[in-house]
Amino acid sequence: MRRAGSWWRGKSTPAKVETYTRWSFHFLALVEVATFGLPVFGAMPSSLSWVLFLMVVGHAALCAVFASRALDWTRGTRARPVRLLWVLAVATAVVALVTIAVVTRGPADEEKATAAVALFIGVLSYGTGTLAFVVRETRRMVYTALGFALGTGAYSWALGVPALAALVTVGAVLLAAGFYTFVCAFSVWLLNSVYELDAAREARTRLAVAEERLRFGRDLHDVMGRNLAVIALKSELAVQLARRERPEAVEQMIEVQRIAQESQKEVREVVRGYREAELGAELAGAQGVLNAAGVSCTVTGSPAGLPAAVQSALGWVVREATTNVLRHGNAERCDVSLRAADGLVVLTVENDGAPPDSRGGSGSGLAGLRERLSAVDGTLEAGPAEGGLFRVVAQVPLSSSALPPPASSSDSPSSLPSSLPSSLPSASSDPSSPSLISERFA
Repeated sequence: MRRAGSWWRGKSTPAKVETYTRWSFHFLALVEVATFGLPVFGAMPSSLSWVLFLMVVGHAALCAVFASRALDWTRGTRARPVRLLWVLAVATAVVALVTIAVVTRGPADEEKATAAVALFIGVLSYGTGTLAFVVRETRRMVYTALGFALGTGAYSWALGVPALAALVTVGAVLLAAGFYTFVCAFSVWLLNSVYELDAAREARTRLAVAEERLRFGRDLHDVMGRNLAVIALKSELAVQLARRERPEAVEQMIEVQRIAQESQKEVREVVRGYREAELGAELAGAQGVLNAAGVSCTVTGSPAGLPAAVQSALGWVVREATTNVLRHGNAERCDVSLRAADGLVVLTVENDGAPPDSRGGSGSGLAGLRERLSAVDGTLEAGPAEGGLFRVVAQVPLSSSALPPPASSSDSPSSLPSSLPSSLPSASSDPSSPSLISERFA
């Protein structure tokens, strides 16, 4: 039972719906045999009962196989079962014709007639409805059900069945076949809709990731844009001073070297993720991304008043936990809570989409979080919890507020290179000097 439960929980929601749909129609094949095949044994002679029963069993098995292959065709894993469609249509017509012939040609017996009529209507209904799996247009579904109903009515009347009884048979077949056709068509539509919604959910997740990449690109542009512009200006200035043999050219190149080194450091900080993570922004971002991905996310607690170092460390925990929810498992709900009591800040992230064989504490991302939390004397626990949940708990003592927050030169306006010195030569002082510097400042 445990292995079977793990097999079911390991499936995605669309896969669960597909499995349920397949086995529902396999079970309906057994219902057809039990409802319409078994009653013939008590109402007809033994030899005839076995013939009709075996025909019903064969028809039910054919319906189950056709439904399975039609669902494969719907999912694009198999070609359309055209030959099997015609085999099923012919088999349905043969079983129905044999059954109605038994009623009209055999000795008059009310019990036998009742069982034969029930078998006749049941086989036509199951056969017609199952054909709807590969008939996409509503008009064709209606024509199929109507054609079977009118054909059986005409055949019954040709065999001597009274006109009123034949008309009643037409109505019964039309209602039963139409209802089962609707059930089959609705099942296919529901399965396709679930897969389309899952694809839309994945698309929204990819869009959220793309938005995060754009945000990273904007951050990198903000860090490097002005620095590179100043490097270009100072390099151009150094060239002009060197052409005039001015000693200030060396100072300008030293300044270019300093700015380049600072830029290199800032790029490394951005790429490695050493910039400050604001806890409030991370909580809001996590809730927005998860909700966009179809995961119901609730956030309780406020980071107001927490030290900057604590907010930065816990902000990275929220970011990593959100990434894990999106990448792993099939979560439908994620709860994030933040509370501070007795000199301790506790951040808890729970989701119900952890894989059955998940193990906590072994990922490189979690190892990185532990390193960040250790800088503020914090701890991290991650692993399965009760009720099939996966829980991440980060604890940071408020005494760690005495620790300075991690330095990030990219977030500090003072780290920007100073403006150009006032000793810059003007373009008018030397007719040969270009005016690129003034143009760029403009």
